[in-house]
Amino acid sequence: MPSLGFSNDLLRPETGRQAHRVTFVELFFDLVFVFAVTQVSHVLLEHRGPVDLVHTIMLTAVVWWVWINTTWVVNWLNPVRGWVRGMLIGLMFLAMLMSSAIPQSFTDKAALFAITLAAMQVGRSVFTVLAFAQRLPEHALNFVRISIWHALAGGLWIWGAFGPEEMRLWLWLIALAIESAGARARFWVPGLGRSAVSTWDVSGDHMAERVSLFFIIALGESIVVTGSSFSSVPLDLPHLLAFLSAFTGTVLLWLLYFNHGARGGREFISNAEETGTVARAAYTYTPLVMVLGIVLAAVADGLVLKDPDAAPDAWTAGLICGSFIVYLIGSLIFRRETGGPWLASHLVGALVLAGLFFTYPLLSPLALAWIANVVLFVAVVADELAFRRAGVPPED
Repeated sequence: MPSLGFSNDLLRPETGRQAHRVTFVELFFDLVFVFAVTQVSHVLLEHRGPVDLVHTIMLTAVVWWVWINTTWVVNWLNPVRGWVRGMLIGLMFLAMLMSSAIPQSFTDKAALFAITLAAMQVGRSVFTVLAFAQRLPEHALNFVRISIWHALAGGLWIWGAFGPEEMRLWLWLIALAIESAGARARFWVPGLGRSAVSTWDVSGDHMAERVSLFFIIALGESIVVTGSSFSSVPLDLPHLLAFLSAFTGTVLLWLLYFNHGARGGREFISNAEETGTVARAAYTYTPLVMVLGIVLAAVADGLVLKDPDAAPDAWTAGLICGSFIVYLIGSLIFRRETGGPWLASHLVGALVLAGLFFTYPLLSPLALAWIANVVLFVAVVADELAFRRAGVPPED
């Protein structure tokens, strides 16, 4: 393997500012995912039903795995280097194509979606094998294993696109399960074994900041949905209140993570002995739950803005309450995985929201959205009071 790969050193320096800095090309790369997350939310805004909900969850996970896998790679590779920058721009191009196909990913544009997804996952891993080969052979072998996992999943994505339409969802769910299980299984491959945890060490500061930026992307998508929905409805009191409710909910979601969670997580992973283990649990799997909550909340906001005084509706009520429940549970797990206590405020808030759902026949979507915001506000206040009692100031 040392005879393969790039002769140029493409790795980040291990010390100094460059070791942790988020570069401009990484931020440029993120722009595609603003579009991708918006595309995902519109799947559920324009269609409703259990199958559409499954599609939205699956597509959210796909977008997340493409982004977080790239974040892991760029944690090790130096985006200032021309080859790495070129790789990121190539991934951007493919991600644009994949994102454009999302609304018709299960119908007319299934092939475009599947081929670009498989090309991104496999291509990035093979590039990383070559980048590591001459300097860190053990890390290169790790990415050989990862490439095999991505190739297996990629075959299923493409098979699902070109095979019978009735099999597509099942094949793609299996492919997504393979994508999701790889890190948990440490990418075990017959004959090659499992990846050593020592090859997963990352810059905790870089990983924490990148994931925080993806939360900003997801919350920004919520702002986009709110603004675009409000621009197309009458300017009257119910719609103004719905707009204010959506904006308030977005702010509360931001506060739940950025008031204390973001800093606590960054400090925990930066001081951990095995940063890769923390990054796998707290920054690879758990954030997906929180991002899904944000996407579902954006869809709920769009539905409430469309008709705030509509007749009570279990579907809309389920999205209003369920999105906040998912986010609170994700936040609860994240805090625990980054060294914090189990937060009773998050658990109680999730239980109250679950009970609130069953009151939907008595409430308009607008009233339900405001009550759900009050529950989230109480969780934010309880969180803040707990940290103040501990003498911890809010994040700057």
